[in-house]
Amino acid sequence: MDLFGRSWAALRAAVGALGDEDFGRPSGCAGWLVRDLVCHLVIDAQDVLITLVTPADAEPTADAVTYWSVRESPPDGTDPLDALIVRLAAAYGEPGLLRFHLDDVGAAAGRAAELADPGGRVSTQDMVLTVGDYLSAYVLEWTLHHLDLVAYVPGVQGPPEEGLVRSRAMLEEIAGVAFPASFSDTDVLLVGTGRRAASDAETRALGALGARLPFVIG
Repeated sequence: MDLFGRSWAALRAAVGALGDEDFGRPSGCAGWLVRDLVCHLVIDAQDVLITLVTPADAEPTADAVTYWSVRESPPDGTDPLDALIVRLAAAYGEPGLLRFHLDDVGAAAGRAAELADPGGRVSTQDMVLTVGDYLSAYVLEWTLHHLDLVAYVPGVQGPPEEGLVRSRAMLEEIAGVAFPASFSDTDVLLVGTGRRAASDAETRALGALGARLPFVIG
């Protein structure tokens, strides 16, 4: 619960530190500009708010790790929601409007998470989770997108260390693998999810695991 709040606050602060010109830079999400990624974060914040007010009586069917799955292929831009986000981001026009909307909805999502009962149960995407597990799952989302945000934007603070550590552990558990100890947490997340190619030295260290990359998490 606390790590959700810290990771989300750090990501929103990073968006707040962007200059207007940064919204037109590429992001670490292939095919998305920074403005598209920030628009996606607005949708994410809305999803958090919706889920936290969607209680469930059934027993949990997923936890923070099994909430995620490994997809067969990365997004190719043909998904209707992905295409909608690009159009929505462009419709904002002024970066300040998009920044304000994220700050407004994002702060509400953060407050809702603080007030939520971690033992309560919520329903989302045909799954039932405890609130604690649901918010813990989002630590991976915030951390990966924080890395995406700063990928081509110099001088903006990256995700908190504890979020990187937890996200690496989650990725390894989701994929059922262990990355070499020589890899930093950031490198595991970037290389492991296909956000950058492995160097020659990293490829050697990965061995047979390299042939299974990337793990597309969704």
